[in-house]
Amino acid sequence: MISLRFHRNIEFKSNHYQRGNMALQMNSTSQPLNLCHLKTRTIVINRLYALFHSIAITLLIYYRASSILTLIRTTTQPFIPHLLIFIAELTLSFIWVLRQSFLWRPVTRTVFPERLPEDDQLPPIDVFICTADPEREPPLGVMNTVVSAMALNYPAGKLTVYLSDDGGCPVTLEAMREAWRFSKIWLPFCKKYGVKIICPEAYFAGGGVDDECMVYSDEFAAEKVKVKGDYESFVHKVIKISQSERCRSNNDHSSVVEVVSDESTHNQREMPLIVYVSREKRPSHPHNFKAGSLNALLRVSSIISNSPYILGLDCDMYCNDGNSARQAMCFHLDPQLSSSLAFVQFPQMFHNISKHDLYDSELRCTFKTLWQGMDGIKGPCLAGTCYYIRREALYGLEVGGPYINLKELKESFGSSNEFIKSLHQKNNENFDELLQETKLLSSCGYENDTKWGKEVGFRYFSVVEDYFTSFNIHCKKWVSVYYMPKKPSFLGSCTTSLNDVLIQGTRWTAGLIEVALSRFSPIIYGPSRISVLQSLCYAWVAFFPFVFLPMWILAIIPQLSLLNGITIYPEVKSPFFFVFLYVFVLSKLQHMWEIHSTGALLRTWRYEQRDWMLKGITCYLYGSIHAIMEKLGAKEASFLPTNKVVDDDQVKLFEMGIYNFQTSRMFIVPVCSMIMLSLLTFVVGIVKIAIQRDYIDEIFIQTFLSLYILLMGYPVLEGMVMRKDKGRITTSMSCYSLVFSIVIMFLGSLLVMY
Repeated sequence: MISLRFHRNIEFKSNHYQRGNMALQMNSTSQPLNLCHLKTRTIVINRLYALFHSIAITLLIYYRASSILTLIRTTTQPFIPHLLIFIAELTLSFIWVLRQSFLWRPVTRTVFPERLPEDDQLPPIDVFICTADPEREPPLGVMNTVVSAMALNYPAGKLTVYLSDDGGCPVTLEAMREAWRFSKIWLPFCKKYGVKIICPEAYFAGGGVDDECMVYSDEFAAEKVKVKGDYESFVHKVIKISQSERCRSNNDHSSVVEVVSDESTHNQREMPLIVYVSREKRPSHPHNFKAGSLNALLRVSSIISNSPYILGLDCDMYCNDGNSARQAMCFHLDPQLSSSLAFVQFPQMFHNISKHDLYDSELRCTFKTLWQGMDGIKGPCLAGTCYYIRREALYGLEVGGPYINLKELKESFGSSNEFIKSLHQKNNENFDELLQETKLLSSCGYENDTKWGKEVGFRYFSVVEDYFTSFNIHCKKWVSVYYMPKKPSFLGSCTTSLNDVLIQGTRWTAGLIEVALSRFSPIIYGPSRISVLQSLCYAWVAFFPFVFLPMWILAIIPQLSLLNGITIYPEVKSPFFFVFLYVFVLSKLQHMWEIHSTGALLRTWRYEQRDWMLKGITCYLYGSIHAIMEKLGAKEASFLPTNKVVDDDQVKLFEMGIYNFQTSRMFIVPVCSMIMLSLLTFVVGIVKIAIQRDYIDEIFIQTFLSLYILLMGYPVLEGMVMRKDKGRITTSMSCYSLVFSIVIMFLGSLLVMY
């Protein structure tokens, strides 16, 4: 019987990698490959803020609890509005407490790629790129990502690029063959002249200027013109292919695996291999979205290249800096980290962010604040793209795990003997003979009665497979690191319309809430397996969409209470008024300081506050409802790729800093209704204060809250009343919103008077 030791040193790495590790161990004492820096000033400020803010929140909760007890005894005012506001404040406090775990120990990192061993001692890397719909994800952009990955500053013979075509579209395969032909021109050009912008589309869109290269010889100029002509020819061919009637998804097809190469490069490996994989899909069989696609790539690659490390990329996230692989290896090959390091996460950055960034498409908070904080506590979550992950960690192995025999291996990994062999052998050199085996490994029935998606590979439990997979990896005692270089390693296309942002947010919310309400909830499942702080970080990510509850309460109850003469906040002359004022002002100042410390402009604060309110009222609510309905068996999970097709009018509005409100009624009507209600409440509050000046003590906070919502939601009001362009809110939408706000006022008034 065959047995394997499943621990940190499983021998599926190449001999080159082993020699590289030996060389590193010899030099690690005097020349570290990376350094970790504590952000001491930030830590002090964050902890002082947490201390003083927590005291204020405690006083606020004391005030609210004592007020409710007094109301129960005296019945001087309706009870329900006070109770609902208390629920909102407790929910916000709970989410705030969870978020402080990110701020406890933020770190930054430095790497020294020049200290890596020679190229022949570096480990091989597989690149996984996923595309799902050729109509929403145009093949030209996908192929630019493929070519940029091939051009990484890494030994060509140790790179293999896999493209998963989950749309099963023959057009994608044809485009990939064209990309291979062009790469035979592009890669030598980049290598010869030290081109730093390795994505051809980005290089030529910028006029081909490479300041770091500084090559202006006649030879370079002539060759650049020639390569540009070849690229334009490549673009023309791919666009022509994409315009055919065959450019559509197919969800009923057999598996297709093709190594795109020619005989000369195939044998000598002077260029990276590129492999097209389209797993088998049948309408009657669950395909598990992106996680299923990645697991098919994981199995297929195991018997073609079997590289110990994998770079995961979205199809629109091209390689901007060719040195990212070497930077990642500075962590993976560090003797002090390598035994337990699962993955290195790079930030997602975008080439089409406008100076306004209305929809928080940059994800500034995530990649410039939260992930740095989580890096100080055993590492960040996977972010779905831009990560270098260790293959061993994806196999569901625990650091220092037990022996497992052959029978148990097949129960976990499936029936393929070749795949089982790949667990303990070096890279395969004769993969031509095994291409037929890849058809089995990418078939839709291979995972039946196995642990794929449950304990092996990318996890299927939630549509946010990146979050849930990394949570399971960390629970197996692995760690991760976050590295944010000065030059963006990867650049993608951000969403430029409110519609796409809210659809994407709804999908993410549904997946996160599904985890939050399950037995894998980080608050319950995490503390016994990972540190408390790391559990709180994961818990915040899972639970923060519940902010929809206080958002709806605070957008309705204080306003209706004011209209019905109910006071739910302390008077201005009360000492507790200053507690509420302190909590509000300090939280806003802390947000402003955080934005300033990450190098963003102050107007970013306004955009992020507005975005938080818009998402809280809409996609966080709908995503949570979707997840709850799925838990009850009333709805199945769904996945729709974000649209990557460029709309000129949409992009123009985005760059001008003007909201595009062309989205569905379910998103627009609630937002407009909240603005209408706040406008009415503010006017009524001002009138009451004008008539009776003393009344300001009682309704100041409620009137101010309506004003704050109006200021944050001013673009919505502008879209309803003042704008005449295509992105405005239509009259019909405004009418629906008016009717909905009247219904809320009528039914809500009945509720708050109880």
